[in-house]
Amino acid sequence: MATDTEQPKWKKYFLKTFWFLVSEWFVIGMGVFIALAYKFPSVAKNHGHIRADITIEYLAVAAIFLISGLNIPRKKLITQASHWQAHIVTQVISFLITPSIAFGFASAIRVSNNPNINEWILIGMIITGCTPTTVSSNVVMTREAKGNESLSLIEVSVGNVLGAFITPALVQMYLGAHTGFYYGNPTNDMSLRSLYAHVMKQLGLSLFVPLFVGQVIQYFFPDKTKWVLTKFKLAKFGSFCLLLLIWSSFSNSFAAGSFETVSHQSVIMICFYNVASYLFFTVICFMCAHCPVLPAKFKFSRPDTVAIMLCGAAKTVALGVPLINAQYAGNATEIGLVSIPLVLYQGEQILVAQLLVPIFRRWILKEVKAKEEQAKLDLENADKSEPLGEVQSSAEAVDVTTAGSEDEKQQLSSSSSMSSESKQKAIVEEESKK
Repeated sequence: MATDTEQPKWKKYFLKTFWFLVSEWFVIGMGVFIALAYKFPSVAKNHGHIRADITIEYLAVAAIFLISGLNIPRKKLITQASHWQAHIVTQVISFLITPSIAFGFASAIRVSNNPNINEWILIGMIITGCTPTTVSSNVVMTREAKGNESLSLIEVSVGNVLGAFITPALVQMYLGAHTGFYYGNPTNDMSLRSLYAHVMKQLGLSLFVPLFVGQVIQYFFPDKTKWVLTKFKLAKFGSFCLLLLIWSSFSNSFAAGSFETVSHQSVIMICFYNVASYLFFTVICFMCAHCPVLPAKFKFSRPDTVAIMLCGAAKTVALGVPLINAQYAGNATEIGLVSIPLVLYQGEQILVAQLLVPIFRRWILKEVKAKEEQAKLDLENADKSEPLGEVQSSAEAVDVTTAGSEDEKQQLSSSSSMSSESKQKAIVEEESKK
């Protein structure tokens, strides 16, 4: 029989469903913002109602890296900057492995001569593979997964600075005359110079400056900074800024009519390809960073591995979209078509990463828990060995005191014997005198 305090079943299910939806607020919010972008594309597009090219592209991204600057200790950031092994693994995957895989898939699709697949979609696939890691989402995801956030931040900085020079060169190479994709290679030196200027401006204002400001504030006001981060839950605010980026990206695509100019087969193919390629890139990152068959000394730690997986597999619209706009300036149709794979990859990688974050977090915390249990066992063993040591030391002390007492007894007996002999001599001398 149910007690009066027991809740009804419907209420239990309702609360369970409610808290599940709350825990998945980011995924739900992403769907809501994509729906808003589809219904009202002029609101969050560049130069739209809210001037997303300033409020989101710069201010929202700057807020994400300001929070990172407030949260990451300065010494840890400097230490991770010298972690050259992780830099090599992440950047090699980002600029060598993923572009070649994307080019291989695009070539295979082109050779199949499927009339339902738009040829400019393949150009977008190649450009997406050549872009560096995303500017903000992997930092947020690494923080939520309990990974090495400072290492992720360094990889973002290194990757995007290198990408400003490497990505245009990779695009020119894969769209060369002998690759079969030369139709999508609009070589324009002025566009490349404007691209470099735009990328450096964006990285400076939205990444390096807010990161530096956050570090300065943390250095002078450490206690207040920690209180503000905890009190106002700024980590959640960083995730919300990430949703604004998704909103802006899809608003630009819907405003340009990009999804209306391609077949449904092309969009479905790109959606499945993006998810499969992101998961495949993540597996490659894991095998390079924490391969089970390698000795332990050649493996990265689990927090470092999570940072490498989230950075190595991600691609950014912050560099890809300016590159597309710069190289295909004046041709809105081609810009819209080439942007589709990159914009979809941006949303899908965040969605898949959000689903992988709980798995990564459990994987890291499992190791932390095992280390804590081992430390507890070591402490208990040390506590058990201490009484034996005390007994041995006390026994030695007893032996020493016993030995000392025996020596004292011998001295006392010798002194007493000497005193008795002297007394006898005195008695003999007195009798002789008498």
